[in-house]
Amino acid sequence: MTNPPHDDAPTTDHAVPTDAAAVLMDGMGGTSGMIYTATPVVVFVVANAIWTLPVAIVAAAVIALVLTVFRVKRGEPIAGASGGLVGVLAAGGVAAVTGSASGYFLIGIWTSLVSAVVALASVIVRRPLTGILWNALHRNRYAWRKDSSVLRSHDLATLTFAVLFGARYLVQDWLYETDATGWLAVAKIAMGTPLFVLAVLVTVWAFRRSTTHFVR
Repeated sequence: MTNPPHDDAPTTDHAVPTDAAAVLMDGMGGTSGMIYTATPVVVFVVANAIWTLPVAIVAAAVIALVLTVFRVKRGEPIAGASGGLVGVLAAGGVAAVTGSASGYFLIGIWTSLVSAVVALASVIVRRPLTGILWNALHRNRYAWRKDSSVLRSHDLATLTFAVLFGARYLVQDWLYETDATGWLAVAKIAMGTPLFVLAVLVTVWAFRRSTTHFVR
């Protein structure tokens, strides 16, 4: 049985984007996004192995700058295109302060921990983040948390992200503690977009389940 929206707004929602895959994959940047993220990491690790930490930091920053210029020339908004450069500069700054190549990965490691905690907490308080995102895409029209099957779907989708981020933190923090910079790079890339895609697939399922229940 289809549940009504929580206000008097009509249930027709054709103007609202409901393609979860497109929305989430756009946020990730797709295959090109993975390349933009991985390239400075690989350059940093290789340069650090061949030369010194300062050279590695500069090399990663230069590559990130080149990629940013390339993306802007392709027509991407400068705010989005420069995000990778800002991340590389921040990571390089931490590596410089700590004096350790492994420090380059610290921001990502702690971000994973915070993301896992936030995702898990949202499920515990019965407001899973993927459900909030789905409803936001539909102008917050629907009382989706009152439907137990829809709520369970978003619990599962959000918990998938919690497990993903938690696994990233545990693996990469252990590699950081052992100062395994090369393996940290491998873990960062392997546990990045490829695993994120799996979590997106679960989220797509939860989005579509919600749409089936509420949107006509």
